[in-house]
Amino acid sequence: MRGGARDTVLDVTPVPQRWAYLGPAGTFTEQAATELAGRFAGAAVELTPATSVTAALAAVRSGEAAAACVPLENSVEGAVPLTHDELTHGDPLLIAAEAYVPVTFQLLARPGTVLADVRIVGSHPHGLAQVRDWIARELPGARTVVTDSTASAAAAVADGTLDAAAAAPVAGQRYGLAVLADDIGLARDAITRFVLLQRPARPPGPTGNDRTSMVLWVANRPGTLLGLLSEFAGRGINLTRLESRPTRTRMGEYVFLVDADGHITDPAVADVLAALIRRGALLRYLGSYPRMRGTSVPPAEFASQDCYRPAEMA
Repeated sequence: MRGGARDTVLDVTPVPQRWAYLGPAGTFTEQAATELAGRFAGAAVELTPATSVTAALAAVRSGEAAAACVPLENSVEGAVPLTHDELTHGDPLLIAAEAYVPVTFQLLARPGTVLADVRIVGSHPHGLAQVRDWIARELPGARTVVTDSTASAAAAVADGTLDAAAAAPVAGQRYGLAVLADDIGLARDAITRFVLLQRPARPPGPTGNDRTSMVLWVANRPGTLLGLLSEFAGRGINLTRLESRPTRTRMGEYVFLVDADGHITDPAVADVLAALIRRGALLRYLGSYPRMRGTSVPPAEFASQDCYRPAEMA
């Protein structure tokens, strides 16, 4: 208490005003960015499409945008390599939030088009991977073309460059296209995980259901990766993702992108990060943020706050 009034300290992340996202408009990424923006109550967030993941993150690094929304992984095709590489190389960025978007693909064409007219189908590489079985079965003579995004494929259909696009329903609405077939994806319950990236700042406060992300590196020697994993196991920390990407410096050497349950303010998570730093293995800390799907597995009892407290006093 000071002067009869209570001092209140709010642990919040500064609300960004301009966000970049992987465009163009009408993509699943725009849908994710809109959802994320809705979580910042009272904020006037301006969403600006970027031509690529690299361009979106460059806008954040240069200060042109306060944050950027990009895809990180898909439940069918796995990791988005470009996003992983951007998190590993270039100026550091932190994950401030995540969003999960159901991915439903429609076959979109100009009004009046029928399936027999379709000779060329375009989509993003992940989109084509998810609709390849349907195209092989229903359009065996059609050729597929890779585009920068599902929405750019829809735009190409609208201007007559492509016959059809495998894209999100919102793209058909935006470009005035007709639906030739609905829900044509390989997996009916496909999900894409998107992340909101910003320049290094204080992470959001712990919620009790959080995720901590990082990039690790170890020398290419027997047992080194096992040694890193044992640091997590020895502190009872659950890992939810382990992805490898080339270091870009030498064939056969990799970095590892890791997601772990918990927040950097949790004693066990802080302890493992310190251990990784001592090993020279923590290449980058990518942030601690609320987990938006599933429930974090709490640390083992021996790694709880109640057990850490007397250990710190010993």
